[in-house]
Amino acid sequence: MSQHTLHPSSDALAGTPVDPGTVAVLGATGKTGRRVAERLEALGVPVRRASRSTTPRFDWEDPETWAPVLDGTAAVYVAYAPDLAIPGAPETVTRLAEAARDAGVRRLVLLSGRGETEAQRAEQRVADVFPGRTVLRCAFFAQNFDESFLLEPLLGGELALPVDGVAEPFVDLEDVADVAVAALTDDAHAGQVHELTGPRLLTFAEAVAEIGAASGRDVRHVPITMADFTAGLAAVGVPAEEVGLLEYLFTEVLDGRGSFVTDGVQRALGRPARDFRDYAAREASDWVPEAGA
Repeated sequence: MSQHTLHPSSDALAGTPVDPGTVAVLGATGKTGRRVAERLEALGVPVRRASRSTTPRFDWEDPETWAPVLDGTAAVYVAYAPDLAIPGAPETVTRLAEAARDAGVRRLVLLSGRGETEAQRAEQRVADVFPGRTVLRCAFFAQNFDESFLLEPLLGGELALPVDGVAEPFVDLEDVADVAVAALTDDAHAGQVHELTGPRLLTFAEAVAEIGAASGRDVRHVPITMADFTAGLAAVGVPAEEVGLLEYLFTEVLDGRGSFVTDGVQRALGRPARDFRDYAAREASDWVPEAGA
């Protein structure tokens, strides 16, 4: 797989203060967190990467670990794991926002999802205790195709999913990271909700076709029932909680409610969102199985 070398976009620099202060990145090993941390560090911004393996350690299930991470920081990037949709997540991120406020944190950026009822309840609860928070309300990540649960079946040539015909404006995480950096370093984004999508709608079949064209491989999307989908996940050892999250995603969120494009990236950064075709071309080698694999 490619190493996904990150080059901070000049768009993320626009309006950046001379001294934005130290930024805590929660979930710094995740898909968005590592991009945000690397961009900030490339800009010379002091970064406190926070996860269960860092010092100081951060653990969502252990509030005693929160204060050492937040102490002395000017901003915090909040990517809740495993997902804002799980029961109790809104209450947990709200307690984190209260802790950040009480620690004197000036900016809080919350990663959220479009069309997710619990996620949007979390957004509102966080706003109640930290009115200046910035929300990044994201479409389905393009990088789920090469950095997450969709990669392995694509390497096998067939992506079987319980969705057919629903179009989604897949968002490139490079755009999400650029907007996050802008919001973490510039007060102009305080209190805003940035709804982030790609520039066009694609069905999963169309997205897989783009991947096939970019990688030079014969890959295809196959619609299946939810029962077959969840049974297949369980058969390969996917934990029940994760199976439940994916079932929620494909039944509640990917039902057409998000089948429209927004100008969130344009408004936040002053430039268009990256297209899925450009993403696929950039990461094409990820979908080519290694020799002998």
